This record gives sequence, structure tokens and C-alpha cells, in this order.
Amino acid sequence: MESIQSIKQRFGIIGNSPTLNRSIEKAMQVAPTDISVLVTGESGVGKESIPKIIHQLSHRKHGKYIAVNCGAIPEGTIDSELFGHEKGAFTGATATRNGYFEVADGGTIFLDEVGELPLTTQVRLLRVLENGEFIKVGSSKVQKTNVRIVAATNVHMFDAIKKEKFREDLFYRLSTVDINLPPLRERQEDIHILFRKFASDFALKYKMPTIKLTDDAVQLLIKYRWSGNIRQLRNVAEQVSVLEQNRTISASTLHSYLPVGSNLPAVINTTKSESDFGSEREILYKVLFDMKADLNDLKKLTMELMKTGNAKEVQKENEGLIQKIYGENDSDTEFDEHVEDMEVLSISQNAMQPPSTIETENTQDKYHFAEEIEEEETLSLHDKELELIKKSLERHKGKRKLAAEELGISERTLYRKIKQFDL
Repeated sequence: MESIQSIKQRFGIIGNSPTLNRSIEKAMQVAPTDISVLVTGESGVGKESIPKIIHQLSHRKHGKYIAVNCGAIPEGTIDSELFGHEKGAFTGATATRNGYFEVADGGTIFLDEVGELPLTTQVRLLRVLENGEFIKVGSSKVQKTNVRIVAATNVHMFDAIKKEKFREDLFYRLSTVDINLPPLRERQEDIHILFRKFASDFALKYKMPTIKLTDDAVQLLIKYRWSGNIRQLRNVAEQVSVLEQNRTISASTLHSYLPVGSNLPAVINTTKSESDFGSEREILYKVLFDMKADLNDLKKLTMELMKTGNAKEVQKENEGLIQKIYGENDSDTEFDEHVEDMEVLSISQNAMQPPSTIETENTQDKYHFAEEIEEEETLSLHDKELELIKKSLERHKGKRKLAAEELGISERTLYRKIKQFDL
């Protein structure tokens, strides 16, 4: 069996990153089998090298190797490209055509950007993976093929499955073995090596001296994020090689070739915990639930105030709840302002029956007492409030504090009522 180093030389792979070496090692181990392989990784990391390694190290190396870019073929013609079509199957089908699965029989098909396949094509591909059968477009004849499929994608497949853009059963058929190629930012030890190789190749191609980087330029090169990975690094090396007269490149010169807004240090992505609110909808739900809880607390306070009619007592017994709703600062003042209307309601409720502290002249005569109730009930709300306030002030000789306590309202509310009724 060939060594990893010899495989790198044979297929032009540059780098000594442990994660890169592990990916190549997995490709070498799976190559002699017919297991389906899914190569994953960001755009520009060199995923197309892995299927070539697998094909050349397999018993199919003498068969055909066909690479198909699924994202580059229009949806209306992709079934015809992959599985072929019969003459007259659709407008423009002037002759029978053999598809890639028929042509590559006994070999390997590399489906690049497999995540871009239409759902209808995914169903056909699933059948090929399960039993090696396919049907040409416009035909009813089932055909057999013996093809090994290696697929690649830069799409997050579980997100695509969740959004119903990719079939879950097809994903598990394709990814019997998953080979992930790391992004360039996770291979920092390889960045300068790759740049020097590209610079040397372009110097030879354009017949000019090779560019060299200063130490500060090398540090900038390593710390840059390289969102386009190896493809972006190669483009930058080519631009600098062609455009710069001075063959020694400083950090400031190199910086001018890097896209603005992307020159960030390399950051390894971390997975967010499920408890984090990952969407605006979840945040909105949380706010609504909090508002509902506060509303229930307000209902509780209102019911207690209506039952007791004593704002001070309710405030004292529910001090923690009031601070939760209105905040710790000036909670007494805010609570008084919010319950003024409720206090007026409690006065009117007390007016419907004689106050226990007010003595009547004929308490022994129940019939006379009933007549008083009936007479009072004919009074208006305004008159009842006025009468109760007058009696309480007379009882306490004009002392507003004592009168307010007896009426179950705040002294400020009583003062406002005195001014309102011009007492």
C-alpha cells in the first residue's frame, strides 16, 4: 500500500496538517471497497482530489471516471444527463442518448455539489444506490449499472434535510463513509507552504522572478481567515505575482490584495448550545411568555385589591411581587398611581353597605336599618363617595391621614377627592 506522502506527491496535494493527513488516510482505506463516500467541506478546500484518490486506488481504476457538477446542470436536463433519454422523450431529443450512469458502468462517478440535486433526481439516484437500477427518460425499460458513487458537497446536509431540500434516506446511503476536508484557516501550518508553491508555479508560468514575503507579511498571511480557502489563496498569489514590480512583498502590500472586511484572525466555529435562542421567533416567544406572566401577576394584585379594598395592606403583603412588576425604584409611588382607579371602585363597593366603624342611631331596629340601605342604594356614585368622605372627615375631626386609612385609600387620593368635591 502506498504511503500518505507518495499519494500527496502523486495527486499534487500540499500540506502536512494532521487533519488533512487523516482525510487522505480514510480515502486510502475505503478505496478498495465499493462503499459510497460523501466528501464534505467548505468551497475551495480541494474536495475533488479525494474521489480521484479513491478511484485510482480501487479495482475500478481501469474503468471510466466521470466528474459531474450537479449545480451546473439545469434542473430540466439533469435527469437526461445522468440517466440518458430515448429519442422523442422531449422537445429536442432527436436521438437516443446514453447517460453518465450507463457510460461509467464498471467505473466511478463523482457527483460534485450533490446537495444541489432536485428532489425528483434524488429519488432516481436512491434507486441506483439501492439496487443498481435506472430508467432512461422517456423509457419504461429498467437497466442495470455497476457504478461506484462518490459525492461531495459544501452544504450543511442536516440543515438541508430539515428544510426538506434533501432526502434523509439518500443522505445516509451516500454517507456510508464521510470524509471531511478541513478549511484552510484550520491548517495554518500549511498556508505559507501553499503560497510559496503557487508563487513558484506562477513565476515559471509567466517567466518572472518568484515573489517572496517579509516576516510581517507571512504573519498576515497566516492570520487571515481565507473564507475562499485554497482557491482564494491561489488567486491572491497569482495577482501579486503578476502585478507587483518589487518581488519582496511587505504586509501593507499584501493587505491591499485581501478583500476589505474579511481580514480577520482565524476563528474556529463552535456549536451553540440548544438553550441559546437561535432565532428571532424564539426570542419573541420568550418575551410574550414573560408578558403573560406579568399580566397574571397584575390580575392577582387586582383581585386582592378588589376583595380587601385596602391598598396599603395589599402593598405590604405583596411587596416582592410589586417590585417584580414595577421595578425596585419608586415602586410605592408607581403602585399608588396604578391603583387609584381601583381605590375609587373599593369606595363604591363599601358604599353599598354601611361601614362597620360607622355607628347608626337605631342599630337595634333591623327594619329601620334595611330602610337606610334601600335609601342609600338610590344615591349616585358621586353622592355616595361624597357622603362617605364627609362622614369620615367629621369622625376624625378633619384629620386626612386617619380618614384615608378608614376609607382604604391613600392620603394623596383623599386630598384629590377633597379638592374635587370642594370640601
